[in-house]
Amino acid sequence: MEVLDDRKRKILKAIIRTYLETGEPVGSRTISKYTDLNLSSATIRNEMSDLEDLGYIVQPHTSAGRIPSDVGYRLYVDELMQDKEKEVADIKEMMIEKTDRMERVLKQVVKVLASNTNYATMITGPSYNSNKVKFIQLSKVNDIQVLAVIVVEGNIVKNHIVDLTEPIDDDAILKLNLLLNTKLNGLTIEEISLGMITKLRERAGEHGELVSDIIDAVADAISDDEDMNVYTSGTTNIFKYPELSDSTRASELISAFEEKQQLVELIRDTVGKRESTGIQVYIGSESPFQTMRDCSVVTATYELDDGVKGTIGIIGPKRMDYENVVDNLKTLRSQLDKIFNRN
Repeated sequence: MEVLDDRKRKILKAIIRTYLETGEPVGSRTISKYTDLNLSSATIRNEMSDLEDLGYIVQPHTSAGRIPSDVGYRLYVDELMQDKEKEVADIKEMMIEKTDRMERVLKQVVKVLASNTNYATMITGPSYNSNKVKFIQLSKVNDIQVLAVIVVEGNIVKNHIVDLTEPIDDDAILKLNLLLNTKLNGLTIEEISLGMITKLRERAGEHGELVSDIIDAVADAISDDEDMNVYTSGTTNIFKYPELSDSTRASELISAFEEKQQLVELIRDTVGKRESTGIQVYIGSESPFQTMRDCSVVTATYELDDGVKGTIGIIGPKRMDYENVVDNLKTLRSQLDKIFNRN
């Protein structure tokens, strides 16, 4: 096919996007309103005529506007996928760099906190809440599997392999990519209603079951509860307090810090229960775990950008210096905000 100049390419993209939204043939007057070309309807009509001659758009019947041809769709999707592949690669590279930096900072932070308080401390890596779909990219792995690359809010990239119950060709993959990205981008999982899923299945025709599987993968990507990274320090501070230092209590607490599963469950238990200050205090029997019934546990939320949140926790005796602990947590939250949001 002839290589399109920039003006024709923009007009073609405008026709495709408008048609995807409305399902109706697109006229030159509509394009003149929604592009930044500042062209007259007459000029756009001439360009659309050229695009039709080149096979990128077709006129379904006399006096109607134009709709994309398969060739037009192919150009649009190939360029879209090329752009998105680069975007996904850039996001992955950026997130790897950001994660490495964050891990170094959090490990240092938890050590400083233990030193400042003389208690056992923990901090979690960030998790992502209320995620929205940013982009979905489907590609064939083989005759029986499709790879769904799902980018969600916070630039988190999730890969899901979806098993096929029937073969699918490249054109069907192309159209499913268009359908899913047009309808799902910018939505949370709560906004993807049963009615919307039903309509998507209908539009997908014989591949309706695959659409359901992909939406399940999107739901998993948005709500995916991955293994939580928990960094700890100051465990040996437990031995400074007689009420915690007998062999049984100390052993149980140290095991909890080493195995980390109870810490993860404690953090999840506190989510949604925090006061407006973002700080939650468990005293003695208020702790959900028997191993911590002789302790006080103070947790706080730190919040970064794009809905990114983590938890800081301090575990010590019930006679801990609560004022000092709370002051340290408030200071630390402010410092994390400066480190990750403003540098």
